[in-house]
Formats: sequence, C-alpha cells, structure tokens
Amino acid sequence: MEDLLDPLKNPVTYAAPFFLLTILIEFAALKWLDHDDNVTGYAMKDARTSISMGVLSLFFLTAFKVLSFFGFVAVFTYLAPWQLPVDTWWYWVLVLLGVDLGYYFHHRFSHRVRLGWAGHQAHHSSEFMNFGTALRQKWNPWFEFFFWLPLPLLGFSPWTLYVAFGINLIFQFYVHTELIGKLPRPIEYVFNTPSHHRVHHGSDAEYLDKNYAGMLIIWDRMFGTFTEEKHRPTYGLTTPVGTYNLLKLQYGDYAQMTRDVRSAERFRDKLGYVFGPPGWQPSTEHASGPAPEPESVPRR
Repeated sequence: MEDLLDPLKNPVTYAAPFFLLTILIEFAALKWLDHDDNVTGYAMKDARTSISMGVLSLFFLTAFKVLSFFGFVAVFTYLAPWQLPVDTWWYWVLVLLGVDLGYYFHHRFSHRVRLGWAGHQAHHSSEFMNFGTALRQKWNPWFEFFFWLPLPLLGFSPWTLYVAFGINLIFQFYVHTELIGKLPRPIEYVFNTPSHHRVHHGSDAEYLDKNYAGMLIIWDRMFGTFTEEKHRPTYGLTTPVGTYNLLKLQYGDYAQMTRDVRSAERFRDKLGYVFGPPGWQPSTEHASGPAPEPESVPRR
C-alpha cells in the first residue's frame, strides 16, 4: 500500500510538469503563431475549470486506488490460478494491453449507460479541444473496478495495474489538441491519435459514441465503434452545459437522474432511467404517468 500511494512511484507524477509545459506551449502557439481558423484555442474560465477539476480528481483517484486495491489483492491472492512474473518484458506488454482493453469497455459503458454517463459527461462538457481539456477529469471513477477485475484474476499483480493505467493517462493527455493533424497512416491505424480523439469529443450526430480508445484505436476497429475524422467536430455536449460550477458539472446529471427515477411510477421505468442509454425515455404508449419535461433529458 505504501508503494501504491507513493507519488514517486506513480508515472503521472513525473509527467505533470510536462503537462503544464505542453499547455503553455500550446497556448503560446495558438496566440502568437499563424494558424487557420479551425482551432478553438483557450478561454481562461474554461481552462481554469478544467485544471481545477483535474487537481481535485487526484483526491478521488487516490481513494479509488485504496478501495480497489484490497479487492484486487484478494482476487489475485485467493482466486487467480497463477501469478505472472512481473520481471519479464512480455508481462508489461500484456498488462498495458489488458488495461487498455479494460479502459475501452469502461469508456464505452460510460457513454452507453446513463449511470456511467452521469459521471463521465463532465469530461465532455468543455466546448474547447486543447491540452487543458485533457485535465477536465471526472470525480467518479468507481466503475473502473469492475472492468479491471479480470486482470488480477488472470494473474496480473495489482500494483502493476495502476502503473499501466498511469501510462495510459499520460498517453491520452496528448491526444487532446487541434494543432496536430492526421499522422502517418500506420500510426493512425493502430494508435489513438488527436484526429481520432477529436471525433470522440464531437457532439455531431455522426461522431456521437465513437472512438472510445485509450491508447490503441484497434479496439474501436475490432468492435465497430470507429469513425474517421471527416470534418472539424463541434465540441461539448449536445445541449451546452452553460456553467463553470464544479459541483454542477460533476453531479448535476446524478441529481437529474435521481429526479427522473423518483418521477417514474413503474419499476421498469426507474431502471431505464438508471441503466438505459443517456436520453432514454419511457415509451409513451406504455407509460402510466405524464411524459417527463424536455429539460429532464440528460445532456449528451
């Protein structure tokens, strides 16, 4: 546990100064260098909100590490049929692939199930696409536990999962920009790139729920969720969030979901509001009560 909580053994600790430096370089490039109009740049209120959300997310991420670590250790110790050797090169290749695949399915869950989306939508609430937006992290990482759980069961040492996920987060920081166009085709085919991730942040109908990749875009290609960037996306939620209040950004959809559940008269409709996709509504021909007001529809 001491090693897990030691910031000097977390790869994100060493990347943090480079995050700040990259933000400053991108800001300077957008402000003073010649570029076309197809970039969103920075807005100070938006950037300040993103950075604040990122700093505070460290507390929730630490709490997640502590709580999930005990579960992973129990599975690894008592249920795993074998324990893989961490001192081999192939172990680290496999754990990076396993964490990335788990991230893909968790990310897909977070977009397709309203309970997951209520926590994740905060990351998509910015109408800007820049390195500052990468820090606009959610404060509710709890469901990640279930998507990582197969890894200690397969013999991956729990502490290595957090190292691999730290590397995954560092990689993802650098795909949040409009200053990098499409990269050479072999890279675009295998890896998540700024072009692919701009699609993911788009609120355009053809871009919704696409490109869930963390590090490797091959998962999207394999599971049918890949879309190529064909035009500059419109960033943010389909209904603009209209606030910089951190609590509303992080918990506003949870509050609305709770109101929807309370207003539903049938148990199946209550479940639909929680486990259905964002925007789910009861069928009007079967609903026993009045249809919800339009503003109760969650933002996408």
